[in-house]
Amino acid sequence: MTSEHPTDEPATDTGGGLVRLRLDVAYDGTAFSGWARQPGRRTVQAELETALTTVLRTPVRLTVAGRTDTGVHATGQVAHTDVPRAAWEDQGGRLVRRLRGVLPPDVAVPAVAEAPPGFDARFAALARHYVYRLTDADGGPPPLRRADTVGWPRRLDAPAMAEAATLLLGRQDFAAFCRRREGATTIRTLEALTVAREGDLLTVGASADAFCHSMVRSLVGSLLAVGEGRRDPGWPAALLTRRKRADEVVVAPPGGLTLVRVDYPDDADLAARVLQTRALRS
Repeated sequence: MTSEHPTDEPATDTGGGLVRLRLDVAYDGTAFSGWARQPGRRTVQAELETALTTVLRTPVRLTVAGRTDTGVHATGQVAHTDVPRAAWEDQGGRLVRRLRGVLPPDVAVPAVAEAPPGFDARFAALARHYVYRLTDADGGPPPLRRADTVGWPRRLDAPAMAEAATLLLGRQDFAAFCRRREGATTIRTLEALTVAREGDLLTVGASADAFCHSMVRSLVGSLLAVGEGRRDPGWPAALLTRRKRADEVVVAPPGGLTLVRVDYPDDADLAARVLQTRALRS
């Protein structure tokens, strides 16, 4: 799942000849050990930072909107970095094309632009939006969608799942659905949790101000228990009284989850949003 992991390294001050860049990022997470750089593992962050360092000829460190977990995809990820203005001016007009030439085929940067004042990919975000795709078709997922669609072996009751989802909305302590991180809050505002069926395809949409570690896939896992008839629609919401992870909640497989969009406020409100979010996460 995407997750809100511990705080990234503070971004470099954009004074002194530096410029902050916003990058829109997409990736097939199948072969990655998540976003965050890890020794001895292939990660999206490491691939991107290496490619940017090569093209811009300066060390690059990225801050991301949401650190996705192993196997999770993104079509609407956002990151920022601070680089010397001279490097940006030298490569800016051709940076996207040059990155295409050095990045592996399972990572893409559709756009890079100079960020407005106050922009922070993580702390300025208003909401993250995810989609989880699965199919209960007897034949499994279509071959061309096998990377982002999970095949489910039993028929699912989508209306019951949707009923359960509505009971989870709002500002809640989602400790039962999170892998707790030391010192990190598990209180989140779940703005939307939807379940829709189109033929044999089910999509679960989840939107929140932020998600804690494994939260989206745990929410989906609880809805799947309802969809299979093993739990009643009120069961997932009943878990919100817990103050630690519920062991009976099975985490849904990562391959069905995609980060599709990150929302930001108007440019004039970016700095205020950063201050507000840092206060909430401290």
